[in-house]
Amino acid sequence: MKNILALFITIVSMLFCVPSWAAEPFITAEKKSGVIVMKEKTVKLSFFFNTGIDKGIVRAVYNLQSDFEKVTGERPVIYSQVPSLSSPLIIIGTIGTHSVIDDLIKQKKIDEKELKGKNEKFIITNVKNPFKGINEAIVIAGSDKRGTIYGIYELSRQIGVSPWYYWADVPITHHDNIYFKSGIYTDGEPAVKYRGIFLNDEAPALSGWAKETFGGFNSQFYEKVFELMLRLKANYIWPAMWGNAFYDDDSASGPLANEMGIVMGTSHHEPMALAQTDWHRYIKKNNLPNVWDYSKNKTVLNEFWKAGIERSRNWEKIVTVGMRGDGDEAMSEGTNISLLENIVKEQREIIEKNTGQKANKTPQVWALYKEVQDYYDQGMRVPDDVTLLFCDDNWGNVRKLPDPAKPKHKGGYGMYYHFDYVGAPRNSKWINISPIQRVWEQMNLSYEHGVDKIWIVNVGDLKPMEFPISFFMEMAWNPKQFNSQNLLEFTENWSKQQFGTQHAKEIASILNTYPKYNRRVTPEMLDSRTYSLENYNEFETVVNDYKNLALAAYRIYDDLPNQYKDSYFQLVLYPVDACSNLYEMYFAQAKNRKLAESKNSDANYYAEKVKAHFMRDSILQDKYNNKISGGKWTHIMDQMKIGYKNWHDSSKNIMPEIIHVADKEAQAKNIFQESSGYVSIEAEHFVKSNNSKKIHWEIIPDFGKTKSGITTFPQNAYTDPDENIFVEYQVNLESTGECNVQLLLAPTLNFNNNKGLRYEISFDDEKPQIINFNGHYRGELGKWQAEQIIRSSSKHTILKTGMHKLRFRVLDPGIVLQKILIDTGGLKPSYLGAPESNQF
Repeated sequence: MKNILALFITIVSMLFCVPSWAAEPFITAEKKSGVIVMKEKTVKLSFFFNTGIDKGIVRAVYNLQSDFEKVTGERPVIYSQVPSLSSPLIIIGTIGTHSVIDDLIKQKKIDEKELKGKNEKFIITNVKNPFKGINEAIVIAGSDKRGTIYGIYELSRQIGVSPWYYWADVPITHHDNIYFKSGIYTDGEPAVKYRGIFLNDEAPALSGWAKETFGGFNSQFYEKVFELMLRLKANYIWPAMWGNAFYDDDSASGPLANEMGIVMGTSHHEPMALAQTDWHRYIKKNNLPNVWDYSKNKTVLNEFWKAGIERSRNWEKIVTVGMRGDGDEAMSEGTNISLLENIVKEQREIIEKNTGQKANKTPQVWALYKEVQDYYDQGMRVPDDVTLLFCDDNWGNVRKLPDPAKPKHKGGYGMYYHFDYVGAPRNSKWINISPIQRVWEQMNLSYEHGVDKIWIVNVGDLKPMEFPISFFMEMAWNPKQFNSQNLLEFTENWSKQQFGTQHAKEIASILNTYPKYNRRVTPEMLDSRTYSLENYNEFETVVNDYKNLALAAYRIYDDLPNQYKDSYFQLVLYPVDACSNLYEMYFAQAKNRKLAESKNSDANYYAEKVKAHFMRDSILQDKYNNKISGGKWTHIMDQMKIGYKNWHDSSKNIMPEIIHVADKEAQAKNIFQESSGYVSIEAEHFVKSNNSKKIHWEIIPDFGKTKSGITTFPQNAYTDPDENIFVEYQVNLESTGECNVQLLLAPTLNFNNNKGLRYEISFDDEKPQIINFNGHYRGELGKWQAEQIIRSSSKHTILKTGMHKLRFRVLDPGIVLQKILIDTGGLKPSYLGAPESNQF
């Protein structure tokens, strides 16, 4: 009886559970005033579109037809001639295509201003008497091809089909009755023109799964990817490229992308619509020298690039221009800017000759990735119509942004962001390490600086990045809908869409927390020495944090009806349980080593625990790969994550080393009190904040490694010299003499033309010290990046004991403070910084 009741509650909660960040809800299960019958048990539903409609729209309509069948059990009929029927009808079309939509505009039943000249916009509305004999119909009208497609998938989402129904096996709940609430509904136009994903670092997991499921990265595989993207309102992709060539691997892939409405690109180091693998195949086939050097092999490279533009001439794309070294390596030392600028010039001449139109008619992008940004900083420039694609540092920290004081580049700006990375100090490929708080803060920083042409994110194997991908695409559509206070609301709504309302808040809490834990240290960087075993009980605390999270995840799992368990395992339980297991394993290794040092035989107990947790990791991996969803996801969790010896991964996990000991051997007013020679303060616990008319402080809940972060908004507002934007903290000190103040700051980079980010800090009435904490950064890899924190220090002299005021003043935007540590002589090393001090 209990299981039946739980199932009933979950099914009811799933009824048309529409996230608040999408278009206003227009579907209901309740028949009441102001609704139009779309489907009832005895009432059939039909679709109508004109003959000759775009094939990509037809494909989306057929998917909608299938979605309605999954939801209602009945397959709607599709008409391409005006039907004579009295049953509910959905009319689908695009303005300006000589379609029924144009007829409805002429009849003043649809407002032309809502669609004409708009980009990727849809409206969904009801109209009276669209055709003779039909009293009322529902209309999905698009401003263009993708606008219409997005409208189709918005309806699908609102009747209860998650965009992740295939990629995460989110179940579809049956409904007999579906009603449309009269009105006009839209998501408006996207704020960012091109919004997409990069399938990268895709071996062994995604490549193994694609080969097993589809025979490789072919058009059948990409059909599933493209459909997901359109359901998420994305439109741009860099395809998988490790040994793969999108257009060459399957000749059907290029036409498929163009038909479905996906804008194709190639990665930052693959110019002219060609993959790196295309190059190796091309030189082998034609017996040409393998010299990826324009100064030595110009003729061959130009012919190769010409082939790429010719092949993709008729397909919608963005052409990557410029050049890096072969295999995503830096160019040879001594490469000069004039050569690089000439390469772009020659590439554009190839584009013009092979398209028969000016180069500026073909969208192009130049990626300022790694050393290429150095060329830009040294003065290299590309034509005005080429989009400048700024990049993060591979760890989610934006490296450079446009200077608001300078004229805007006409080609616009983009951002290449990472959820996944292959590189030093260790790869980060296995699991989601991207809290949406940090994604929002950095992408909002980018958007506020005018980066709105391209947003593309490296998603690795795609799974298990489902949640941050959803957020990234929703934010790319409308960044202004999010702020520091409503990010958890998004998470709750996303949880409702996948699992219903019964456990949505609890699931959202888990989804909100586990990436935060993973951002403290990536699972690949985690080992038995990361956290302190001796100081502040740190290691045991973080282990217990994860164990408690896993326990909460299992409690929900046990309470869910069976049809949701496979999806829940993928989206929630596995990431938490597998990471918790990893923490327990390394904690056991740390205890084993510590006890073995003193020949304590209890070390053997922890050695066995290391073995057990290592084995459990393989059991969880096998369940994901081979047990859930009928074995659908074989190989998808094959990524190695245990046993890194170098920056790159091995072919399989390596059990941590263990030592066996033989038996013969073996309250508060926010006034913080100094204790044991230190004071520790969470950033949000200031006693005073000072704002101005244009700049204010905000707390970003759950930001960073411990409690939260504080920063100034708007993120594009720069302080005037006379503005005093500060926060103050109250401390009671027992010590005098020299002390060290360490600020734990988010690893925001010197995006402002390498000027660096500056703050002032002072005790009481002393002269403030100006600290530029990142002005030295020039692209080198630092340990602080991998640790996701910048530790900035200053020295001060305390003349007397008692109450003191510590002031932190910002001189630049983009500075996020997380924690303050005042060392008066007793602060001990720890990864997260000492726990917050007592207050009185």
